[in-house]
Amino acid sequence: MSKFQLLIQQQMNEIIFHPFLFGALVSLFLFWAITKWFYKPAANKKLPPSPPKLPILGNLHQLGSLPHRKLQSLAEKHGPLMLLHFGTVPTLVVSSADAAREIMKTHDLIFADRPQSSVSRRLLYNFKDVSVAPYGEYWRQLKSICVLQLLSNKRVQSFRSIRDEETALLVNKIRKSSFPVNLSEMFAELTNDVVCRSAFGRKFSEGENSKKFLSLLIELLELLGSFPIGNFIPVLSWISRVNGFDARVDKVSKELDEFLEGVIKERMETPNEDKNGANFVDILLDIYQSNSSGVSIDRDSIKAIILDVFAAGTDTTATVLEWAMTELLRHPSVMKKLQIEVREIVKDKQDITDNDLEKMQYLKAVIKETLRFHTPIPLLVPRQARKDVKIMGYDISAGTMVITNAWAISRDPVSWDEPEKFEPDRFLNSSIDFKGLDFELIPFGAGRRGCPGIAFAMATTEFVLANIVQKFNWKLPDEGKELDMKEHPGVTVHRDVPLLVAATHYHS
Repeated sequence: MSKFQLLIQQQMNEIIFHPFLFGALVSLFLFWAITKWFYKPAANKKLPPSPPKLPILGNLHQLGSLPHRKLQSLAEKHGPLMLLHFGTVPTLVVSSADAAREIMKTHDLIFADRPQSSVSRRLLYNFKDVSVAPYGEYWRQLKSICVLQLLSNKRVQSFRSIRDEETALLVNKIRKSSFPVNLSEMFAELTNDVVCRSAFGRKFSEGENSKKFLSLLIELLELLGSFPIGNFIPVLSWISRVNGFDARVDKVSKELDEFLEGVIKERMETPNEDKNGANFVDILLDIYQSNSSGVSIDRDSIKAIILDVFAAGTDTTATVLEWAMTELLRHPSVMKKLQIEVREIVKDKQDITDNDLEKMQYLKAVIKETLRFHTPIPLLVPRQARKDVKIMGYDISAGTMVITNAWAISRDPVSWDEPEKFEPDRFLNSSIDFKGLDFELIPFGAGRRGCPGIAFAMATTEFVLANIVQKFNWKLPDEGKELDMKEHPGVTVHRDVPLLVAATHYHS
């Protein structure tokens, strides 16, 4: 059972077995029935197909343990545009490239808003981050800061030394590790350290305070991926107060704010004079103090953007690396072909250069196929319709939440030959890319709300993967045993069990 289903079940149990509240649930059902009786949808509206739903819950019970897979299954029955109801919230589920193009290109402006969650509001400083801020002038300013200053190609290049050093530490750790090597754990540590150094100028993987910060980050990601039932059934929002969920959100919010405020004070007292070596906090503080870019932000904006960087830049990159190595181990011929390419290009050099990476076309194909086959965030961050609109002949009402199943789109037989087969060669003679222009492959989203951190993520992914396949030969600890491919439920879909492997140092 998924965390989502478990949370819903726990919250419903708290209602049913509470001595005073079962009657309230019955009253709520009667209210729903009366409303259903008197309210009739406009006869002239053509709505997308919908699976049957339950009173009050709507279709919440149908999400399954892995919602991206269950929604794909429902789409096979009802079509690439489905209208579900999560409690009182009408939800459009998008499961094809053509439908995604309608949402993220043709009508991108209409779907440029995000649904407002009480959890995101409290954890992300009243929507002051770039990920969930309402569409408008403030969001445009934040997006400009991210694209032009924090995550530009030039800025990503300036972090090259960080990637070099952290990858070298990873390689050294693998060499010294006892058998077997826990790659899942190592990838998570590496991506956290790369993002910490890029954001703060130092890492937080050691020491008591640092461990507390990393623990808070894990809890932040878990809370941002939570679905309090009150978000979908407002009259039940009190449950989050009764079961302690609200108190947990407030505690994490307070402790993260204290940590980030300490970092900001420290950087203000000892500013970094080297603009070329500036980290994210330095850049944001410069904008905050001098209004150097003509953009006005406050301290809460700085904290919210930094939390965005961690939420989007750590777990996802580690997940891509984890699944890439999983598939390489399952497909020895693909692993061999990649190692031959990397080793022939690098030859006997000790370090892999950016120029080397540009030549590694099969490496890029393997990463693209991993993003297709194991989309790290299968259900993209939801959007919301700002006004009534017609999509593919269907009427969509203002306020409708939109969920794009990028995982299902990446496995759609309409767009892909043999979509259930891991085959990097499909990209060698293909112009399809993951940057938001080809809607068959949108792991980072597309349009105005597309992820601005693609270059940052890919720089780490390519460099780390090239190094570990060049410097080591890999195999499973038990070669006769099939690799466990179960997925772990969550916003970011990891392996259900850590990837444990045997590494042998390669000598050219």
